[in-house]
This record gives sequence, structure tokens and C-alpha cells, in this order.
Amino acid sequence: MLSIGQPAPIFRAPAVFDGYEVKNVSLDDFKGRWLVLFFYPLDFTFVCPTEILQFRDLKQLFADNNADILGVSVDSIHSHKRWIKDDLGQLGFPLVGDLKKQIAKDYGTLIESEGVATRSTYIIDPESSIQYFCHHSNRIGRDANEILRILRALQTEELCPAGWQPGEEFLSPS
Repeated sequence: MLSIGQPAPIFRAPAVFDGYEVKNVSLDDFKGRWLVLFFYPLDFTFVCPTEILQFRDLKQLFADNNADILGVSVDSIHSHKRWIKDDLGQLGFPLVGDLKKQIAKDYGTLIESEGVATRSTYIIDPESSIQYFCHHSNRIGRDANEILRILRALQTEELCPAGWQPGEEFLSPS
């Protein structure tokens, strides 16, 4: 089981980039920057596009905070290309094809009985260590705004209260 502060599992896999270019990505490609790695069950579903499009809408804010976004599902890169072309449009971040399901297994997000990943999010620091992860029901979309808030809080290295927003006070231990 993965834990906070542990090195993120290394991966190398094909990904679809804007313009439908396919090239391999690896965890090492993101060293020196924060990475928001999110898993979703499948292309061409109902909940997944709502999340992916929200990540797209906030992509610049993530970039402004030294963070890249990378989506992963157990679909093929061909499925990703078609979904981007037909439904999603340009995203500004790649979608990884984890057809062998190894990345999902390594990150503990694969639902073996269904053959898909849970709706999981990992925030990985510039040294490739896991600083945050969350798995939740595939029926409920995650909120990219909350993930951005958590990223910003992690980057302060301070004690941040619930609901903390940039510019607000930190907690100070007594």
C-alpha cells in the first residue's frame, strides 16, 4: 500500500497529447515539478468528462503553481484519441493509455473485479514523492478546484486549516 512521503511508483507508458500525437511519458519526465496524476475508469462515460474538462479549465492555474496534469485510464491510446477528437477537444495535458493496467495496479487504484481504476488522485512533489492521494467512488466526480487548493496548501509547507485558501493565515503550533 502506498503512503504519504513514499516514492511514487515509476511508470513509462504511451500517452495522447493535444494534436493527437502519441509519445511515451514517464514519471521522470515530471521531476522538478509537481504532478497531479489522476486516474479515471473509462473513456466515453458520463462522469469522467466532467472532471477532465474541469482540469482543462484550470490547467493554467495548475501550471502557474508549477504543476503538470496527467490523466490515466485503462483505455487504449486509440480510444483516447477518438474521445478527444469527438467529445473532449484539446485538453492541454496528456491522457495515458494503461491497457495492461500495470500503472493502476502499481498505484493501488485498480478494481480487479471490474478491470478499471477507481477515481483516484495523487499529488506528487518535484522529488517524485507522494504528498497526497484520494480514492473515491466511481459514481462521483472529483473537484479539480479542491485538488488545486490542496496542491497550493502542500506547496506552503505550513499547517493549513480546513478550507484554507491562498493568502489566509496558517496555523501555528503553540
